Amino acid sequence: MPAVDLATHPLTHWTGPLGLPDFTKLEDDAFGPVFDAALAAHEAEIAGIAGNAEAPTIDNTLAALELSGKPLDRVSAIFWLRAGAYTNDTIRALEREIAPRMARHFSAISMNADLFARIDALYRQRAGLGLDAETARVLEQSWKGFVRSGARLDAAGKARLAEINEELAGLGTRFGQNVLADESAWAMLLDAGDDLAGLPDFLVAAMAGAAEERGAAGRYAVTLSRSIVEPFLTFSTRRDLRERAFRAWAARGENGGETDNAETVARQLALRAEKARLLGYDSYAALKLDDTMAKTPSAVMDLLMPVWEKARARAAADQAELERLAAASGANHSFAAWDWRHYQEKLRAETFAFDEAELKPYLQLDRIIEACFDVAGRLFGLSFTERKDVPAWHSDVRVFEVRDPDGARRATFLADYFNRASKRSGAWMSALESGHRLRGETAKPVIYNIMNFAKPPKGEPALLSLDDARTLFHEFGHALHGMLTEARWPSASGTSVSRDFVELPSQLYEHWLTVPEVLRKHALHYRTGEPMPDALLDKLMAARTFGAGFATVEFTASALVDMAYHARGEAPADPRAFEAETLAALKMPEAIVMRHRTPHFGHVFAGDGYSAGYYSYLWSEVLDADAFKAFEETGDVFDPGLADSLRRNIYAAGGTRDPEELYTAFRGRMPSPQAMLEKRGLA
Repeated sequence: MPAVDLATHPLTHWTGPLGLPDFTKLEDDAFGPVFDAALAAHEAEIAGIAGNAEAPTIDNTLAALELSGKPLDRVSAIFWLRAGAYTNDTIRALEREIAPRMARHFSAISMNADLFARIDALYRQRAGLGLDAETARVLEQSWKGFVRSGARLDAAGKARLAEINEELAGLGTRFGQNVLADESAWAMLLDAGDDLAGLPDFLVAAMAGAAEERGAAGRYAVTLSRSIVEPFLTFSTRRDLRERAFRAWAARGENGGETDNAETVARQLALRAEKARLLGYDSYAALKLDDTMAKTPSAVMDLLMPVWEKARARAAADQAELERLAAASGANHSFAAWDWRHYQEKLRAETFAFDEAELKPYLQLDRIIEACFDVAGRLFGLSFTERKDVPAWHSDVRVFEVRDPDGARRATFLADYFNRASKRSGAWMSALESGHRLRGETAKPVIYNIMNFAKPPKGEPALLSLDDARTLFHEFGHALHGMLTEARWPSASGTSVSRDFVELPSQLYEHWLTVPEVLRKHALHYRTGEPMPDALLDKLMAARTFGAGFATVEFTASALVDMAYHARGEAPADPRAFEAETLAALKMPEAIVMRHRTPHFGHVFAGDGYSAGYYSYLWSEVLDADAFKAFEETGDVFDPGLADSLRRNIYAAGGTRDPEELYTAFRGRMPSPQAMLEKRGLA
């Protein structure tokens, strides 16, 4: 096999339009050899930086380290995109090999004694180096990262930590692949007639498309995609079918077979606890929270527990109402988890005289995308032009050129909206290229969003639920955080901020979805083109906090279980039993199930991103509720001065300054939880 030329290979030398790779030239079999070459090249670069005979400087050490490994960054960016959004057997096999190998590679860098000595020397001299604020923060974060990665351990400790990191990477990959396998394999095929009782047209159409994709044309498939299973649980009047679908949904990763995640989770928790002890922390939560706004597990619990108690009380009151409705409809069974969404929708219809099916015709995907772009234009002056001539990794992917008010190209944005069997569930944002301006370079951000909306039949528009529309706004808020960056250093760019601050730009952006003037302009009926009637809009606004007890219990239970797992010095031997015991101690309502049960809790176990960090959505919600209140207080939710401050201090700043400093620069103070409780209707 000929040697890989990283300077010309399409996986590392991107020649497509708008700073993209040429996706027409990418081959699955090429990833392995390119990874081999890119890893070797990066190792050589690191050896050169660590072994430099000159005294360490910001340029020859910190900047050199930040800019090293570009070919590896590029092949990795494409590969992990494919692994999440468009996988196959070849990609999955390589993922199982590459994940632990990458962990081993970066462990070696973090534990390189000569390299750390150079960073350490700069850190000790930092007061006399005349550093600007951003560079000083990058140096501090880099030094802390080395220390938390084992740079100060002895040889035996470093070796053990590297082994732990490598095994954890492999386990995270296995966990995610198991969940995807369960989600892809399960479908409940239904026939016309009674099987579809109660289902609205938009859902029937989506189920027909899902069945056709699975080779069952003429039938209707309930899949474990949230965009299908949730509305099915909401509208189906067939309780037996709701139960089958719900049990399958709740049991992903817990089937007793090859894709069961019980042993994988147990091993992950044990290794994480060992890693924390090795690095001198009382628990894995203490390790993960050391560089966050919350700082400690006790601070997290101080936020979560009052919210939990309020939410549980609200859910109990709501359940009494739901049981009343169920009894009135003739039900004589005990109220169960597969009943909640169904009767909650009936209660909403009774209370506010509208339901999700009435709202959905006004929430066309294309119109909600336009709304996202419109809000970004009004707040930040951005414009978006679709480039249908630019190919991406799948024919469903849409490519947009993003420009500043002066017409200069700011970024490239790609969006992959529809569910398919080759894509893991959920929604997320990531970057093929992060923006930065180090050493005079001007790297333009290349940002993408992944969704899992139900794909409509050909020629029909995709219609979203309100929750889907919020998800789209949420992930686009993350995308703006990446696209608007003005950071000079790559490691401070975009979403490179503490875990409990990263959700602020995304959750804050959700607020503009339900601004009445945005809905009046963009919530147009997909058949008539008429705007949402004022009466329906009024009902929607009145019902914004409806179901807050259920939604908050679902979420907070997951956050509390995540923290319970990781705030211990020792890992539980049986995570399944520990989950049950934790929920019992919390007095979890029997008719509500965690939003993410342990065996499919990908945020926490399909990698390390949100482990001991799922609380951060609620932590950031304290910030986002208070931040939007600042706009409401001006009387103009598009106030130009406040929007400019929001751009400079939140969206463009990235990790250039401490998050508390950034938020205070925007708002003038740090918030209390009151605005968040009011937003959720729990005050």
